[in-house]
Amino acid sequence: MFDKIPDILSLLDKTTTLGQILELLIYAVIAAIATTIILHIYGKFVKSKLKDKKNLTIRFTQNIIRTAIILVAVIWVLVSSTATTDIGKVLFQGTAIIGAVAGLAAQPVLGDFFSGIAITLNKPFEIGDWIELENGTSGVVADITPRHVVLRSLGTVDIIVPNSKINSLMIRDTSYKKLRSVRMDFNVAYGTDIEKASEVIKNEVINSELTVPAGKDNEYGPVFFDSFADSSLVLSMIIYFKQSSSALLVKSDINKRVNDAFIREGIEIPFNYVNVVMKDKE
Repeated sequence: MFDKIPDILSLLDKTTTLGQILELLIYAVIAAIATTIILHIYGKFVKSKLKDKKNLTIRFTQNIIRTAIILVAVIWVLVSSTATTDIGKVLFQGTAIIGAVAGLAAQPVLGDFFSGIAITLNKPFEIGDWIELENGTSGVVADITPRHVVLRSLGTVDIIVPNSKINSLMIRDTSYKKLRSVRMDFNVAYGTDIEKASEVIKNEVINSELTVPAGKDNEYGPVFFDSFADSSLVLSMIIYFKQSSSALLVKSDINKRVNDAFIREGIEIPFNYVNVVMKDKE
């Protein structure tokens, strides 16, 4: 098919606008087909050779190579077509213009690109980790491109964060090796037997099918007496679960279990109340 392309191009009258447009379209179609084939072959190669698909550096490099292949295809179309020959000459010969464009328009792009390199070198997180940014944004790291990190939040919501932005924020990684964790607080009334309430909470966490042990001896963590609140005593526990589980499902399951257990054991869950005093005008 490709060997007939020169014959087809020779039939076009490249001195007319219509002929130049048709030539440009032909080159664009050729570039699109060739790029699709190359990306398909490259994708198969990566799939067969690389076992660790969740490595941050591998994912970043893959996206750079894909971007480079597409960029080469676009430049080839611009240089090859009569309609865009002048544009191609400007791109390769107009160094002053290129410098001005790179200095003004490409600064955010270059900033994100080099920030992406810094992220892959330092590896503050990995693909599949659940991270929380200091601005409140959170989600599972789904991908990293030369320009941004993709965080997969609840449902089908994807959050796109520029590499330069995420590189400058404090990151809280809640993943522990192959596990994730969440801190849960439980409020009990003043006068409650702390040891009994702690044992009830720990037993319900252990009995949950969604939680897993994460201690050095393959044990669940302890329950801590965290603080004195206005109307309650606050007990806390770090709960570990698999990365495939939803933090909301885990918290919901534990809250239901602990609530039912507190009711069975007669442990009071306090709530704030207000005494209203009516003053007699007389």
